[in-house]
Amino acid sequence: MLEKVNLNKRLPKKEYKRLLPGLQRRLYDLQKACWDNGVPTVIVFEGWDAAGKGTAISTLTSRLDPRGFKLYAIRAPRTYEINHPWLWRFWLKIPGYGEMAIFDRSWYGRVLVERVEKLTPEKEWRKAYRDITDFERMLADDGAVIVKFWLHISKKEQKRRFEMLEQDPLTRWHVQPEDWEHHRKYDKYLVAVEEMLERTDTEWGPWTIVEATSRWYARKKVFDTLIRRLEERLGDAAPPREAVSRVEEKAPETVEPPDLAAGESA
Repeated sequence: MLEKVNLNKRLPKKEYKRLLPGLQRRLYDLQKACWDNGVPTVIVFEGWDAAGKGTAISTLTSRLDPRGFKLYAIRAPRTYEINHPWLWRFWLKIPGYGEMAIFDRSWYGRVLVERVEKLTPEKEWRKAYRDITDFERMLADDGAVIVKFWLHISKKEQKRRFEMLEQDPLTRWHVQPEDWEHHRKYDKYLVAVEEMLERTDTEWGPWTIVEATSRWYARKKVFDTLIRRLEERLGDAAPPREAVSRVEEKAPETVEPPDLAAGESA
C-alpha cells in the first residue's frame, strides 16, 4: 500500500503562502459553524518521527479560536492509567458538542509502537483493532466528525531530517536514542502501519495518507481534507465560501512556526 504512495509531490512555497490565509479563514468559519451546531470533531495526527506532525498542527490551529479546541500530545500511559481499560484515558479527552479535540499521536500507539517494541502482548494489540473501530463508531454515531492523518516520509528522508536536527545545538534535543532505534526498525513499523491502515480505515473514520516530503504540500492537504470533511458533515449549515481573492486581500500576514526538520526552501 504505502510503497505506491508518490512521495515526490510538491507545492511551491510561494503558492502555499498565497493559499494559506484563505484556508485558515475557511477553517475558522467552519469551526464556528460546528460550535453553533453542536458538531464535535476528533482530529488524529499519526506519522513517522520528523514527518512534521507538530508544525502541521501549529499551522492548523494558529488562526482557530483557542476556546473551541484542545490539543493533546499523547505519551505512554502513566501508572494510574494502566490500572484502567486501555481506552479509558482517551475517553476522558473526547470533545464536547461543538468542540474540537486534536491528538498528536493517539490510541493508535497500541498497534504501532506497543506492537513493534513488544510492550503489549500480541493477543492484546490484535484485540485493539476491534476496540478502536468500536470506539470510533460510537463517537461517529453520536455525531462526531473523525479525521485521521498519517504523515508519510521515506526511511531515507527521515534519516536526512534526523541528521539535520542533530547538526544544530538548538534542535539536537529533538532526536533521542529511541528515535534512531525506531528508524532502524522502519521496515517493521511499515508492516504495522499498513495493517493499521487496512484494518481501521472505515466509513466513519477514514484515513488520509499525507505525502509529507514537501511540508507545503503536506500542510495544504491537511487543510483541504479537514475543510472538506467538515463541509460534508455540516451540509446546508456550512457557511458560504468567500471568494479566495477577497479572503487573501483581507487576511493578515500569517506567521508560521519554524519547520525544524524539513529543510525545504521552496
